[in-house]
Amino acid sequence: MTPLNEVDGRAIPLGLKNVDTDVIIPAHWLKTTTREGMGRGAFEAIRKDPDNIFDSAEYKGAPILIAGDNFGCGSSREHAAWALGDLGIRVVIAPSYSDIFSGNAVKNGILPVVLPQAAIDRLMEVAQTDPVHVDLENQTVTTQFQDRFTFEIDPFRKMCLLEGLDEISITEKSAAAIGAYEQKLAQDRPWLQPSL
Repeated sequence: MTPLNEVDGRAIPLGLKNVDTDVIIPAHWLKTTTREGMGRGAFEAIRKDPDNIFDSAEYKGAPILIAGDNFGCGSSREHAAWALGDLGIRVVIAPSYSDIFSGNAVKNGILPVVLPQAAIDRLMEVAQTDPVHVDLENQTVTTQFQDRFTFEIDPFRKMCLLEGLDEISITEKSAAAIGAYEQKLAQDRPWLQPSL
């Protein structure tokens, strides 16, 4: 997973409330077992409109998405986070999230920022013309117009994003301790060792 600290760039001002995982990535895209190419299916229903915000030249490749309340509700499909990541989204800013989506986002290197609706409204306005800056280390979202919004994040999730750690990487950080335990176990309880 790629570490995330600061993200700077255009923000897609989606703003819709109750965007469920089926809107983020429709069910017929769930047949794949790889994350690659999932961005093509992201927001498929919205992108059917030729004038959609996701494919406009102005927001193409934007690393930040601004959404409404209850983003990621619906099913628990991790494919929603895969699709956002493949689309290039590194940060989603919304007033609230589904708990499962929020967890899946972090496990896939996407920062879910929670801000009050007044901050969302201001960022939606700024995003029409100017970039947004997200600083995970300092837990702030800022604009060039002196807007500064602070957000909370669980310290463990913050550490995972800053260091680019997924569940496998976290386990690998303890490889030496695991190896030492297995050696001690082999010495103390040799009858547990598999016979060759």
